[in-house]
Amino acid sequence: VQLQASGGGLVQAGGSLRLSCAASGRTFSSVDMGWFRQAPGKEREFVAAIRWSLGFTNYEDSVKGRFTISRDNAKNTVYLQMNSLKPEDTAVYYCAARRSLGTMKRTTTEYDYWGQGTLVTVSS
Repeated sequence: VQLQASGGGLVQAGGSLRLSCAASGRTFSSVDMGWFRQAPGKEREFVAAIRWSLGFTNYEDSVKGRFTISRDNAKNTVYLQMNSLKPEDTAVYYCAARRSLGTMKRTTTEYDYWGQGTLVTVSS
């Protein structure tokens, strides 16, 4: 599975960005897609995930109500709509994929496939 993330950029606080993650190659009958982020000097952390087949979603508390994860079946693409951005949202954002086994996961070790990352910078 190859993942290609895009859509990052520079935005002012309060602004919006939409990240995209296009999936190609081997596909599973059921997959979870996740977004993670890594700020300078910090560990990579969970942001949001979606179970492709059913559309179930899961969010990290600090982004609930501001970020929305969604998928487009026809385009094999997952999106992360980010609204009301804050300077603390500044990070490299990564998309990731795993087989849908058991409950949805929020740890990096549970995901097998990763995109290259896209930088989001929020200025104050």
